[in-house]
Amino acid sequence: MVLLERIKKKLTQLCGKNDIDELKILTAKALVLDTKNNVYLNIQEAEFKVFSQWGEDGIVQYLINKLPIENEVFIEFGVEDYTESNTRFLLENDNWSGLVMDGSYENIKSIKKSEIYWKHDLVAKEVFITRDNIDPIIDDFIQNNNFKKEIGLLSVDIDGNDYFIWDAIKSIDPIIVICEYNSVFGKKYSCTVPYDEAFVRTKKHYSNLYFGASIQAVCKLAKLKGYEFIGTNKNSVNAFFVKKEYAYKYIPELITTIEESVFDSKFRESRDENGKLTFLSGKQRINLIKSMPVINLDNDEMVLLEKFFKL
Repeated sequence: MVLLERIKKKLTQLCGKNDIDELKILTAKALVLDTKNNVYLNIQEAEFKVFSQWGEDGIVQYLINKLPIENEVFIEFGVEDYTESNTRFLLENDNWSGLVMDGSYENIKSIKKSEIYWKHDLVAKEVFITRDNIDPIIDDFIQNNNFKKEIGLLSVDIDGNDYFIWDAIKSIDPIIVICEYNSVFGKKYSCTVPYDEAFVRTKKHYSNLYFGASIQAVCKLAKLKGYEFIGTNKNSVNAFFVKKEYAYKYIPELITTIEESVFDSKFRESRDENGKLTFLSGKQRINLIKSMPVINLDNDEMVLLEKFFKL
């Protein structure tokens, strides 16, 4: 009842964007309480959105309330201006410390000018991330702030070299990892776009569909790094992983497989040569980029999508 009264009071006071953000956080606290008091058999049940693109905020809250996380630190890159991200609710609701990165000067400038930057322990860096610079940057952040290597959460989302970037990160040992994957590549094959230090999704192919790695590729990399797959969000954008020892001890019911837990994506973000949405779905999407190359991670060979997928 106390929480409900606070929400009603805030509704009468709304006057600007900051008030709306505060109301979103206040309202979400009721959902957080729900995640604390329930045991879910799949992470999709925990989904809700505050600042995340889809339902990642709810999943993250569920996990941090089930796992004993001592070092409440996150790292996220590809955050744009941080109005939509996987960690902002962690920052504002749970007061975690964190490092966020983006390649745009204007985006980082916007973050540093916002009130969350002085209200919270947040570092924002302007950097175009490559597999050569990511680990030194993270290591400097950890060392300069005397954080332990085992941080709470890492979120990887750069719409391009995601597989290679996560593979290159050695200086931290996050308990939870969120990694974006490309659902257009399907659930059967283990593949990624070839590494390109200057990869920009919108420039690589006009369709906006050619980027990242398949769910199989991301899950195999996670296994090699000592993580268990616990599922994806319903919209088939982000995969969630938890360190093996934590997953088996605290959330064994969530450990799953691709076959059991990965959904066919329904979002339709394809574009034409002029940048206009074309709303393609299903196999129409892979057909549009069939002449583009991918690396078959089972044998490290580069092959065109049309041959790899036998289109």
